[in-house]
Amino acid sequence: MVSISLCMIVKNEEDVIGRCLESVQAFVDEINIVDTGSTDNTKQIALQFTDRVFDFEWIQHFAAARNYSFQQATKDYILWLDADDVLAVEDQQKLKQLKESLPSDIDAVSMNYHLSFDQEGKVDSLLRRYRLVRRDKQFQWIGAVHEYLEVSGKLFDSDIAISHLPLHHDHMRNITIYKELIQSGQTLSPRDTFYFANELVDHGQFEEALFYYEQFLISKLGWIEDNIRACYKLADCYAHLQDTDNYIHSILRSLEYDIPRPEACCRLGYHFMEQHKNHEAIYWYTQALSLQQPTHAPFQNKAYTTWLPHLQLCVLYDRIQQYELANTHNELAGSFLTQDARIIHNRSYFKTLLQKEKNS
Repeated sequence: MVSISLCMIVKNEEDVIGRCLESVQAFVDEINIVDTGSTDNTKQIALQFTDRVFDFEWIQHFAAARNYSFQQATKDYILWLDADDVLAVEDQQKLKQLKESLPSDIDAVSMNYHLSFDQEGKVDSLLRRYRLVRRDKQFQWIGAVHEYLEVSGKLFDSDIAISHLPLHHDHMRNITIYKELIQSGQTLSPRDTFYFANELVDHGQFEEALFYYEQFLISKLGWIEDNIRACYKLADCYAHLQDTDNYIHSILRSLEYDIPRPEACCRLGYHFMEQHKNHEAIYWYTQALSLQQPTHAPFQNKAYTTWLPHLQLCVLYDRIQQYELANTHNELAGSFLTQDARIIHNRSYFKTLLQKEKNS
């Protein structure tokens, strides 16, 4: 059985760090907490779980802090988490089983990262990240912001999931670091250019974001998944700026990198739906349902292949008075969102409507 060091960097996480450590403490052999300047009770809470609490002077560089945390590890493998991450009970057991059965020649293990949940608590957005790595490989973190762990060798995709359950977020932290890097004369890498554009969108700076997304795509150095996401983000910017032509162009631009993704199909469907071009919209939402995402796709938004296209098809078929089909799609949407108010309302509406048709 392999041994595991948990390594975390934290700052002012008193509201969540205990929850995180409670969910994982029984399945790791060592806990290393690197504090980057907390002014609350974060360190005191961490000391209830481990005496390996270290200080690291914050230098506006996440990779530097994470690399320092990895240097504190002494066990076979390193598991990294953020303070607002949690392992559900079923995933705790999966981690236990992995620890007992993992071949020692595996260099890195990926896990699902559950980013958001629908109104019924089901996962609707997730991605994959390498979470468990061999210590002796000395893998390094790269990037001041939105850092990533560069891994290689023999890799393994697990079915373990980590849930991201934040209670608060410092909305200015990342964009401030990026702007300081630019002001200091540093050239952003293509990846950082993409993530800086994302930060600009989150702060409503759409025209500036357009510039950086274009710089990222023009570089031709981006990961294909980021290229596709950049196209969707460009579309969002143009939508906010009410530029319909460039909105459509940006969605179609994603086809330069791969076959149509479900999200692209739903975006095109919405465009035609807004123009009351119902048959065109029906085509694209139907396409979205036919393009199931692979289980191990790096980014997944389940809404685009489940309830969302079905609910939109319900509306569209109702518009063209194909009520049986509309009702069918409403029920299919309801199989994913059982308590959704829209679906419950539609169910009542179609029950009355179809009964009138039957009696007429």
